[in-house]
Amino acid sequence: MTAKAHLPPRDPNNHPLKVINRINATENRPAYIAGPMVRYSKLPFRELVRHFAVDIVYTPMILAREFVRNQTARDSDFTTNEKDTPTIAQFGANNALDLVRAVELIKPYVDGIGLNCGCPIKEQVREGIGAALMESPEKVAEMVRAVKSAFGADFCVEVKIRIHKDLNDTVRYAQMVEAAGADYLTVHGRTKTQRSREAADFDAIRLVKQSVKIPVVANGDAFSLDDAHRIAEYTGCNGVMAVRGILSNPALFAGYTSTPWHAIEIFWDLVTAYGLPYRLTQHHLSEMLEGNVSKADKRDMNEQKNLAELIEWFDARFELRRFNEPGFGEDRSEYPWRKSAVKAAVSDEDKTAA
Repeated sequence: MTAKAHLPPRDPNNHPLKVINRINATENRPAYIAGPMVRYSKLPFRELVRHFAVDIVYTPMILAREFVRNQTARDSDFTTNEKDTPTIAQFGANNALDLVRAVELIKPYVDGIGLNCGCPIKEQVREGIGAALMESPEKVAEMVRAVKSAFGADFCVEVKIRIHKDLNDTVRYAQMVEAAGADYLTVHGRTKTQRSREAADFDAIRLVKQSVKIPVVANGDAFSLDDAHRIAEYTGCNGVMAVRGILSNPALFAGYTSTPWHAIEIFWDLVTAYGLPYRLTQHHLSEMLEGNVSKADKRDMNEQKNLAELIEWFDARFELRRFNEPGFGEDRSEYPWRKSAVKAAVSDEDKTAA
């Protein structure tokens, strides 16, 4: 992380709690938040969504113990630059010591940290991380207090939780975390055993919001700007976090119903400038193209074997402008297919899949 030592001090105005409160008060809307996604919330994607009205972004969940122990893990899990703000680094941890040590390393380069208490991945749960912490509110409170004690009350600590089958347990949990000093809560409106095909429980999120004094962010089923405002109005929450929705449409909070072409151009520029593993780049683009190209075209794109082939695939089909070319990153009403390209029709089924 030595290269990051040259970054300027964090701007106190970008403290996430201040951002949320300022937006609520001056813009009369919820804060728009791009949530943590395993592998996918890396620097190029974080910068991309900031072009499209996102107020706060998260890193992918970082395993605190590995981050502390391993320089390679630090370099692969977290890169940043002076434009990467406001940013919250989300950690997976199961004890205060690991979390405090990890925060000590990353604190100069982020605007706050989040503690993941909701990830249902079995490997993490077996390690007592993520959703396993939904049964250990005392441990979570201890970790929050430890970070606040080590780095001061002004350092932002967020906690992301799921809900319990018995919502009284969720309310007690939220109040315990609040009492420990958390700045705000993010509530995913599903239990740890529920999957994304089941609807999020916004009544549960609203109950948590009514039960604590700190801001609450609603997470679950935000796939459009209309969704975000409807969720915020129903729950009374101070912010709305999108995860699956913003992965497939990085311009969601800017009001686009699917990924606009200029988001594709900007993403390509960021990927080639900063670097991103090839398969990760390919998956991002595959998600963004959903509903905008046919399944046949997307399948063909996913068969490209390396970055050079992928760029050639785009150049053969679209007018993909580079950063120094006129019109780069400008909003275009349609995808700029080349006349020479064989364009497969986008069916109603393709559009529905988006």
